[in-house]
Amino acid sequence: APVSDGGLERTPASQTTSRQHASIIVRPLSAVALERNLEALADLLVTTVNGGHPLGFMPPLSHNHARGYWLALRGDLQDNSRLLLAAYCEDRIVGTGQLAFVAWPNARHRAELQKLFVDPGVRARGIGRALMAALHSAARQHGRTLLLLNTRRGWPAEAFYRQLGYHEVGVIPGYSQGSAGERYDTVAFYVDLSL
Repeated sequence: APVSDGGLERTPASQTTSRQHASIIVRPLSAVALERNLEALADLLVTTVNGGHPLGFMPPLSHNHARGYWLALRGDLQDNSRLLLAAYCEDRIVGTGQLAFVAWPNARHRAELQKLFVDPGVRARGIGRALMAALHSAARQHGRTLLLLNTRRGWPAEAFYRQLGYHEVGVIPGYSQGSAGERYDTVAFYVDLSL
């Protein structure tokens, strides 16, 4: 069962397999906690991006650039316009996900889900699902029931979001660009948590 952690749930993963013996705990990271975990977060981002999942970055991603990205989130975390969750397995960060809260008065019911990723070495163990469950719970606690996201078309994440009940809005051709100038389509999704 979820355990309260400062108003948010820490979610032990219920998807334990024979390959995974440790539980997964998901908890929020404040700006201070982000700084304390900066090297682990930078390592995870570099491993993910340079392993073929760009997340909006251009590989090869340097540790310095990755640290700069994480540090740039501090202001949003401090003013509560962004929520950063981290998944821990045996006290090691193995995944993260974010909610960006829309500030417009007519949009206080929605948020954008951003930068959900899991360490490539521990994928397919329920960590992504645990992060999504915690992000959905946090969104509801913040009164955000309409969640939006996008992902590269044809990649495994597209099927993952569909399995979680996300609905396709449409495809944007050539949305992102690779290091050789090639262009990739993205799929926009939404889910209404109030239904």
